[in-house]
Amino acid sequence: MKITIKPILTLLLLVLVSACSSDDATVVQEDFVVAFENPSVSFGASEDEKNIDLVFSTAAPENGSVEISFTGTNATYGDTEDFVTVPAAVNGVVTLDIASGAERASFVFKKLKDAVEGTEKSITLEISAVHLSDGLSNGTTSMQVAFEETAALGGQMAPEVGGPNEPNQVYIDLSAQNQSSISREAWDLAFYNGDAFRVAINGSLYMAVAELDDIDIDAVTAEQVAGLQASVAVGTFDAANTAYVDAPSGDIKGTAIKEVPEVDAANKVYLLNMGSKIGTEEPETGGVNTSGDSRGWMKIRVLRNGNDYTLQYARLEDTTHKEISVSKDAAFNFQFVSLISDTLVSVEPEKDKWDLNFTVFTNEIEGYGSYGYADFVATNSKGEVSAYKVDAESKSYEEFTISDIDTEALDTDQRAIGSSWRNGGGPGTLPSLKEDVFFIVKDGDGNYYKLKFTALVNESGVRGYPAFEYTLLQ
Repeated sequence: MKITIKPILTLLLLVLVSACSSDDATVVQEDFVVAFENPSVSFGASEDEKNIDLVFSTAAPENGSVEISFTGTNATYGDTEDFVTVPAAVNGVVTLDIASGAERASFVFKKLKDAVEGTEKSITLEISAVHLSDGLSNGTTSMQVAFEETAALGGQMAPEVGGPNEPNQVYIDLSAQNQSSISREAWDLAFYNGDAFRVAINGSLYMAVAELDDIDIDAVTAEQVAGLQASVAVGTFDAANTAYVDAPSGDIKGTAIKEVPEVDAANKVYLLNMGSKIGTEEPETGGVNTSGDSRGWMKIRVLRNGNDYTLQYARLEDTTHKEISVSKDAAFNFQFVSLISDTLVSVEPEKDKWDLNFTVFTNEIEGYGSYGYADFVATNSKGEVSAYKVDAESKSYEEFTISDIDTEALDTDQRAIGSSWRNGGGPGTLPSLKEDVFFIVKDGDGNYYKLKFTALVNESGVRGYPAFEYTLLQ
């Protein structure tokens, strides 16, 4: 994953308050506290610079500065050495100017040389001085910068879902502390790169699909399928309509489009409900508007071409079709196609470089069929990520250690987190954050993290601004 996170402004540090009192009055003076936003950061193989962020307990009361010192393991400062900073360090100290009213500061760390394989190369940063009245450092006062891809110790992240219309799917890599996002409308079909020949549909747009009896895509007409269209949809409250959507568990054997046969004559045409466009109207505060106008209908047929796929597709009313060849790439879970732009598109990071996907999601309600969910978190089950929920009444987030992990509780269903981090709301009640649960996540490299959600809405109560904190258990 190649995109560095933009962390949330939440301040995880101890704010100290000093008080002066007399017989007549008490005056409370709030200290100005500085800390690193995250305890660690690591460079990927293709990255050469990172922003190092510091956060303040309150807006700076005056102009001042912060000094950061550093020590290196197999790493030396200098233009011809291993790393430099912007602003430049003087005698082993980086000085950051702080303007009155500022709420955070940052500097740039530039990696000039990679670590030699099998050799640790890292820098430890320390907040060594705070030059403001009542200024001090507390909380995360040191930070480790690793030159190789080591697991992050934890931190805070705010997935950029995009507000109450939730237009983005956001992929999170916990160990690299990265996120990347893409519009939900960027893709339509996902072609599996594993041993099976399976094709998934874009559930974040509430797409649905039904197999027809035909094998000639050009011969299928709108009149022919008119009686089927009302059923091939999400949210019909018909338990049988789960046949038209992919298995919400993420089981690749449960795609609504069947395994692609090797013999062309056995490959049927499918009726494809393209779902809904991303909503554009602003909902009332606390609500969401994830779906807009219908995206219409198409017909598709998938063939095998050796170890690759050939996709035939057309608008439902068309009498000729287009084709796209899709080659498998084992580094990714899927290859993605946009039927709107007639192209292959890049959507997910490599399968071993993401853990969580914040997205709108097609789930199912038992007895009522498929249904659309906002604020959903899917795990990368195909990348061997698993998770489970912990009741904070039995063990608090702060107290939970690696010895408390229940490995038998780890769930490979991609809904292991799902929507269970929030209360669903109801008539007269808006959804809200669950403060009595947290989650254990095991990534594909075997790292265990505890993860607690800290926000569902922004400071104005607007949905689509989730946030969480997490810690590596070791």
